[in-house]
Amino acid sequence: MTAHDLVLQPLRGVPRIAAGDDPASIALAALEATNESLRDGDVLVFAQKIISKAEGRSIALSAVTPSPPALRLAEATKKDARLVELILHESSAVLRHRPGLLIVGHRLGLVLANAGIDHSNVDGDGRVLLLPVDPDASAQRIRAEVKRKAGVDIGVLIIDSIGRAWRMGTIGTAIGIGGLPGLIDLRGHPDLNGRPLETTEVGFADELAAAASLMMGQADEATPIVLARGVPYARRDGAASELVRPKERDLFR
Repeated sequence: MTAHDLVLQPLRGVPRIAAGDDPASIALAALEATNESLRDGDVLVFAQKIISKAEGRSIALSAVTPSPPALRLAEATKKDARLVELILHESSAVLRHRPGLLIVGHRLGLVLANAGIDHSNVDGDGRVLLLPVDPDASAQRIRAEVKRKAGVDIGVLIIDSIGRAWRMGTIGTAIGIGGLPGLIDLRGHPDLNGRPLETTEVGFADELAAAASLMMGQADEATPIVLARGVPYARRDGAASELVRPKERDLFR
């Protein structure tokens, strides 16, 4: 393997996650089950769902009382008013809606459908799963715990599948970062002809998230943790907020 080879390995043996579980310990056990061990510079990529489950972000819709705004929006979108109430609670703004679709600005800065709230692969009828409260902090905690338990310095990504304006289909997207850059600024670096790049900023964490998402799958694969080795990056403490376009530079809202 050369310095520029990227190897992605889905980890086997990850159990069903319950509130209070330790993602770092689960990842280390899955590494052992996959006959892998961590090295300095590796990256562990976690599906958002298992982090949300471990952090107790599962909510029963039966415990939700819709507000008048949620009831009005539920009528317009033909969605469960209790789900709409949770979406509004997790959001900073409603951006677009039509029957069957509700696009919001999430409190984390993401633009996505239903505030990322999902019921697939969630145990219990009538329960839904919210995004972690602070995915960057979650990633940083996992990174610190792995270093404490295994003595290695790694990066951690928490990713979710998110749709994009102007493009069909969802794609793996970084929502939490620990020990990695989110955005890499290549402005001023020379191109092949020696000319300095003027506008190039690379959504590094999103690129890695998309690659890892391919290895995780989207249905019943049961591989929600991926080991990435040979990742080309300059190590620093980044944040997912780096990837959110500032409103003053957003021409589409």
